[in-house]
Amino acid sequence: MRGARSAKWVTGAIVVALAASACGSGDDGSGGGSGLGYDATGKVIGESAEPQKGLIPSDTMEAIGHEVIGALWTGLIKTDPATGEIIYMNAESITTEDSRTWTVTLKDGWTFHDGTPVTADSYVKAWNWAAHIENNQQNSSWFSDIAGYADVHPAEGEPTAETMSGLKAVDEHTFTIELTQPLAYFNYKLEYNPFFPLPESFYEDPAAAAENPVGNGPYRFVSWEHNKFIDVEKWDEYQGPDAAQNEGVVFLNYADSDAAYQDLLSDNIDYVRQVSPNNLAKFEQDLGERAINLPYAAIQTVNFAFYTDQWKDIDVRVLQGLSMAIDRETITSTVLQGTRVPATGWVAKGVMGYEDGACGPYCTYDPETAEELIELGGGVPGNAISLQYNADGGHKEWVEAVCNSIRQAVGVECTSDAKPTFQEDLDARDNKQVKSMYRSGWGMDYPFNGNFLRDLYGTTSAGNKGGFSDKIFDELVAEADAAPTVEESAALYRAAEERLAETFPAIPLWYYEVQSGHSTKVDNVAFDLYGHPILTDITVTGR
Repeated sequence: MRGARSAKWVTGAIVVALAASACGSGDDGSGGGSGLGYDATGKVIGESAEPQKGLIPSDTMEAIGHEVIGALWTGLIKTDPATGEIIYMNAESITTEDSRTWTVTLKDGWTFHDGTPVTADSYVKAWNWAAHIENNQQNSSWFSDIAGYADVHPAEGEPTAETMSGLKAVDEHTFTIELTQPLAYFNYKLEYNPFFPLPESFYEDPAAAAENPVGNGPYRFVSWEHNKFIDVEKWDEYQGPDAAQNEGVVFLNYADSDAAYQDLLSDNIDYVRQVSPNNLAKFEQDLGERAINLPYAAIQTVNFAFYTDQWKDIDVRVLQGLSMAIDRETITSTVLQGTRVPATGWVAKGVMGYEDGACGPYCTYDPETAEELIELGGGVPGNAISLQYNADGGHKEWVEAVCNSIRQAVGVECTSDAKPTFQEDLDARDNKQVKSMYRSGWGMDYPFNGNFLRDLYGTTSAGNKGGFSDKIFDELVAEADAAPTVEESAALYRAAEERLAETFPAIPLWYYEVQSGHSTKVDNVAFDLYGHPILTDITVTGR
């Protein structure tokens, strides 16, 4: 999936919160005596928010929790963002002769934060636990390629096995993976957090482990004060090549993205994940050389809740018309200050298989055609829609602009439906409580176009929160997955993306870019092409 190519590569951002924000401290957090509940001496303080769920790798699908999980765990591989080549981390090698049976050999000497060894069983047991239907993990479908998944996670009825037949521990440092069919890009998927290992202590009380996680990564968990902060510290026994150059990280919760930005300017925090829309026009002037501005592979969409009465049997021309009623060029150039690029399809730029223009004419602003399509499709039920979003993420301005564009172009009443936090927004999606439509951001889990297609719009995929289902699309996905090479698979996935223009499960809006910056108290701050700060590289100079 990530063969040599000249374009940039991205992974790991998953469901994107944009900029979740602040209970601003007004304190520099310089030590344990600050009264904030953590000691920030030598640590990086970053803007964050409350994760949707406990810190279990296989149950984390959103960007907030993923960033913490990524600090606490290191998986089998990472990918070089410049070349797309695999970098072996906990794995010594991952090999296959037929793309169906894979052999993983682990590096010796790796341990979890509790001192117990990371072994082949640490992976095999973790994957089996995550896949089993009784454990109700959000990312369980990521194991569906493995033989025996249907036995532990049946579509109907009770499981007939406790473990997947396709996973075998050969010895302490070797295990094999047998898939249901060849999948040329399977090794690239192993970067995503559901495939991380778990220590034996996890199984004694998974709920307690989610609150006090034990990983094998460059940072070790210290404490979690819900809705305030998560504190992690450098782990001196870490065996990976990306050891922390600081004493730890404090992920500080913010309920307002503007407040987070002001705390950045005041040196109360060291970075924000995304500058809020209100500050995009001036952040480079405010921060000077400390400003950060770069693209990464993620996309913003508006998704339909097809389980609602409004969209259940809708004519696709109505959905296409609503897309054509959105003036992406004006919104990105004014409200978003030119910091986003209008989308022309459902796959983000800079990934293998990206193709410009998959959306065809339906991502072009054309009020007259939009009105015609909606009328031909029988109209929007009730002639009114709502767009759900998280209020703590800096989305209000563009959501209102999208609604205004639709209202003015085609006369459909559009209102915003704000959820106070990203967590509440995600819970509403998971519980199928979206009233009409919802804003969705998706960043790469692995650098391949299938991640934006199969993993979002496949009928049984974990990322499919809107209830979209299309038999033809699923068949095209299956054909792409059966291709003998990564390149051929990517080419076939383009046909699957073109099918989305005929079914329209979501309205592509724009491609993301990172606009951020750092305080005067830290150096060596950079964001990777996944859209995440490279935490381990940051050095603390003033705390």
